[in-house]
Amino acid sequence: MASPLRSILAVAGLGLLLSSPLAGAGNLLPEIPKAKARVSATQGCVEPTEVMRHNHMKFLLHHRKEALREGVRTKKYSLMECINCHVPDPDSPQAVHYGNPKHFCSSCHTYAAVRIDCFECHRDTPLPSSRKSTSASGVTAPVTLASGVDAHALKKASSPAEEN
Repeated sequence: MASPLRSILAVAGLGLLLSSPLAGAGNLLPEIPKAKARVSATQGCVEPTEVMRHNHMKFLLHHRKEALREGVRTKKYSLMECINCHVPDPDSPQAVHYGNPKHFCSSCHTYAAVRIDCFECHRDTPLPSSRKSTSASGVTAPVTLASGVDAHALKKASSPAEEN
């Protein structure tokens, strides 16, 4: 008598499993938001997609070392340029912050169970379009820290006054 009951439970369990949301999911990979711009007609990012997926942290760390220790500031592997291209403007209805699964960085880091601390200091969205101004050199100003503080004003206020 235990055998028919066991068969019924097995069939019922199989039915529940097949009707679960995971059964038809097909693709459990993260949904990665599209970039706002392309480097060229053939290439989306500053490096091919697969190279960026595997090496973006190496590029960011190398850029950080060059910028902070050697004073060489370029846009190519800059975190702010990544954010400007891949994350919607805060004025946009699609704007999200890091931690939201729809944020460009969060989409993969959550999937890979990788914790990053970039946004404890850096902005997780581009500057609002109302605050952007681009100089003739192509540099976007002002630079705003994650806390909302204008970095140029902070630097000016903390540096000794120049004497004439």
